[in-house]
Amino acid sequence: MRKSYENIFENNKKWIEEKLGQDADFFKKLAEGQAPEYLYIGCSDSRATAEELMGMKPGEVFVHRNIANVVNTLDMSSTAVIQYAVQHLKVKHIIVCGHYGCGGVKAAMTPQDLGLMNPWLRTIRDVYRLHQKELDEITDEQHRYDRLIELNVLEQCINVIKMAAVQERYILDQYPIVHGWVFDLKSGKLIDLNIDFEEKLKDIQKVYDLTNSDWIMSRKKNINLQEKS
Repeated sequence: MRKSYENIFENNKKWIEEKLGQDADFFKKLAEGQAPEYLYIGCSDSRATAEELMGMKPGEVFVHRNIANVVNTLDMSSTAVIQYAVQHLKVKHIIVCGHYGCGGVKAAMTPQDLGLMNPWLRTIRDVYRLHQKELDEITDEQHRYDRLIELNVLEQCINVIKMAAVQERYILDQYPIVHGWVFDLKSGKLIDLNIDFEEKLKDIQKVYDLTNSDWIMSRKKNINLQEKS
C-alpha cells in the first residue's frame, strides 16, 4: 500500500517532465487562469474520469462529480459550481454525464433502508417514480437499470435548466446549452442522448419563467443597443 501511494508522486514527476517536454511554458500558461467552455457534471465513479474520456487537457473542462451525477438545488455544492461556471467562467456547454453500471442508481433501485444515503438516493428514486410506467414495462432487469440511468441523466439536465443562473445567461447570450450523455464502460463510447435544449427550456419556462423579469429584460435591451451602436 505504501509503495502504491509513493508511486503517485513518481507519476507526477513523469507527468511534469512529459508536459514540459511538449511545451516549456505549459505550467506558466496553466497558472495564468482558466477559460473552459465546458462544465461537466458526472458521477464520482473512479472509472468515469471527465478529462480522459473527453480527450481534454487541464484547463479545458470545469468538473463537478458526485454519486450518480445528481443535480439537487438543495445541494449547495452542485448549485455553487453551476452558478460559478455560468456567471463567471461563462461556459458554453453544460454536460450531465451518467454511466452504465452506476452503483448509485443500482442502490436507488433497491427497496431498503440505506441510512445516510437515503436523502441522496431519494432524488434518483423520484426519477423512477416519474417514469414508473415506462420502467415497469421493461421486463429485462438490466435493460430497466440502463434505462433508469438514461432517465436520471435527462431529469438532472432538467434540474440544471430550472436554475435561474442558467436561464438568465441563455436569455442574454444564447448559451450555455445543456447536454445529456451516458458513458458506456464496456465500449468506452460516449452516448449523446440528444436532448432538445430549447424545447426543454420552453416547457420548463411554463412554470419557471424568468424571461420577463424587469432586470433581465433591461439587461437584454442594453445588450441589443450595444450591438446596434
